[in-house]
Amino acid sequence: MADDPFSLFDTWFAEARESEPNDPNAMALATVDGDGRPSVRMVLLKGHGPDGFVFYTNRESRKAQDLRANANVALLFHWKSQRRQIRIEGAVTRVSDTESDAYFATRGRDSQLGAWASEQSRPLAARSIFEGRFEAMKFRFEGGDVPRPPHWGGYRVMPQQIEFWQDRAHRLHERRLFVRADGADGDWTEGLLYP
Repeated sequence: MADDPFSLFDTWFAEARESEPNDPNAMALATVDGDGRPSVRMVLLKGHGPDGFVFYTNRESRKAQDLRANANVALLFHWKSQRRQIRIEGAVTRVSDTESDAYFATRGRDSQLGAWASEQSRPLAARSIFEGRFEAMKFRFEGGDVPRPPHWGGYRVMPQQIEFWQDRAHRLHERRLFVRADGADGDWTEGLLYP
């Protein structure tokens, strides 16, 4: 058995990138609001390693509101072509402005403009309103770089546990659970779970 869940994640993620037809970095992000209501949506993994799993979003969106109310989240990768899942549970922290700026600069220009134009998760009376806002941002930043909006940035999930699930015949699946001992710098223990 491996004692480093990040190495195992790297292996599975590399294999998923080879076989998944779309967005092998897509992961479900589950949050809970201040009233205990859960919500889940797909986001894209944009960085990972022993310091955690990183995604980016509008920091005024519903998910960001949930994260302010309760920093504990769950992530789920499901790679159907590999017949594998990885479940991650942990707490989020905000990514630094420097790191958010660096990632934002790598996005396509239309995605950058969309981050300025969208009031993510808020009601929209008509699609044409959003399209008009997008066109206004194109005009505003014409001929220059698009800076990162102050309301947009990254979050890092520091895992406390990571489960690797592998499909097996007759639903006799293999489940390996890594649990971190006492805090972010703790050692990992590994065990198996019944399918």
